[in-house]
Parts: sequence; structure tokens; C-alpha cells
Amino acid sequence: ENISDFSVNITDCTQVVVPEEVFFTVAAAGILENLLILIAVVRNKNLHLPMYFFICSLAISDMLGSLYKTLENIFIILCKMGYLTRHGDFEKKLDDAMDSMFILSLLGSIFSLLAIAADRYITIFYALRYHNIMTLRRALVILAIIWAFCAGSSIAIALFSYEAATVIPFTVLFPLMMFFILCLYVHMFLLARSHAKKIASLPSSTAHHRTNMKGAITLTIFLGVFLCCWAPFVLHILLARFCPHNPYCACYMSIFHVNGTLIMCNAIINPMIFAFRSPELRSTFKKMFYCSR
Repeated sequence: ENISDFSVNITDCTQVVVPEEVFFTVAAAGILENLLILIAVVRNKNLHLPMYFFICSLAISDMLGSLYKTLENIFIILCKMGYLTRHGDFEKKLDDAMDSMFILSLLGSIFSLLAIAADRYITIFYALRYHNIMTLRRALVILAIIWAFCAGSSIAIALFSYEAATVIPFTVLFPLMMFFILCLYVHMFLLARSHAKKIASLPSSTAHHRTNMKGAITLTIFLGVFLCCWAPFVLHILLARFCPHNPYCACYMSIFHVNGTLIMCNAIINPMIFAFRSPELRSTFKKMFYCSR
């Protein structure tokens, strides 16, 4: 609120306001689509695999992001109607809870993408040992560790969000994790050809390798969409903390609502990628809809 008021005085850029109806529509679509992913994986036993469990983790993160923006807009509406104040103790706790949900969504998405990337890497380069390396139990343990760490971090960051020592590691974590995943990709695709030649003599190796590379390409699309949707908001956090009085920073922060909408669009796009790239998921969706009819 303070940054928005201040930016009006130091820049000619007007605040870009997204209608509340758009927020609620996009958020509801994101929640429903990711809920369909979770239901499909639960109902189809053929999808009870580590890769799809990691995809479910990403879907849960997307749902939390959409839910966060929905609750935030309800909070703003109630403040405008006079039912809540902006600086009360209850409102402060509610705001911290919503911030914690937002951070949990971001961290959950980053580490879920990292887990999916590692799973694809093992699938491609350790195909014959994959089922011994990435067991279902091991995947569940990895997910439990990821979400325990993300939950603890989100609470700590939300409570100490006004400290620079908290904001800096949080914002630095985003590019570092993206850089690590990018390095994993580069290594994955550079060695893919040589690895394909080594397994070419094995039965059905070509089809298997194509399937694995298709999974790697799908993950690349996930990463690209994630960066486009989340990077503007992370940049907003940095600018709001370190240069709120700069006219150029204030001009960028005037599109805050647009950046928030991009986060919710990520929750809509990811399930579409799942359904488009995975024949097994497409088949499950068809069975679900036919049964409902």
C-alpha cells in the first residue's frame, strides 16, 4: 500500500489494475485443473510412479499459488468494504499466513521442478538401473523432505520478511535453483546422443530413448513457463525491497496485478502441458469424463 501511494508521486506510470472477476476466474480454473491432475493420478494405478508423484507435487504448488491470490483478493475486498482493517493484529496474522502460503507455493514449485529434472536425468542416463535407484518409497521420502523444508522456510521467511537478511537468500534462491536445473538440462541434452548410441543395440532401446527425451522436452517446457510466470513477481519483490523510491522501479511495480495474474496463469498452463504431452493422462481424463456422463 505504501509503495503504491508513493509511486504515484514519483512516476507518471499509473497502476495497472486487473479486474477482480479476472483474478477469481483464473484462480478457480487453475485450482480445478490441478485438482483433476491429482484425481487422475490417484484413480489410475498405472500412474503410481515416482515421475507422476513429482508432477502431483508441482500441481499442489500451483494450487497453493492460485489459492493464495484468491484469499488475498477476498482480503482486499473485505478491507474495502470496511469489515477488516489493514493494520490490525488479526489482519497482520492473516497477511503473514497468506505470505507463507505464497512462499510455500514458490518453493514447492522450484523443488518439484528440481525433483522432476533429477528424475528425468536418471531415466535417461541410468535407464537400466532406474527402478532400483528411484523407487516409489524413495520418491515419497524425497517429497516429504521437500515439503517439510518448504513449510519451515515459508513460515520463517513470512515472519521475518522485513529483514534484508531474509529477503536476500529467498530471492537469490530462485535464480540459483533455476541455474542448477539449467545446467542439468545442458548436461542432459549434450550427453543424450552419445548415450543413445551406447544403448542402440538393446531391444526397444530407440523407442525407450525417444520416450525419455520426450519427458525431458516436457520438463523444458515446464521450466520455460515457470520462469515467464514467476520471474516478474520475484523481480517485483527485489525492487520493492531495495529501490522502492526509484521512479523506474516504481514504474515497474505499477504492474503488480499483472505479475500476480501471471502466477495464476502458470497454474492453468501446467495441467494443459500434462494433458497434451502425456498419453496416459489423456486416456485417464477421457475415462473420467465418460464415467461421469
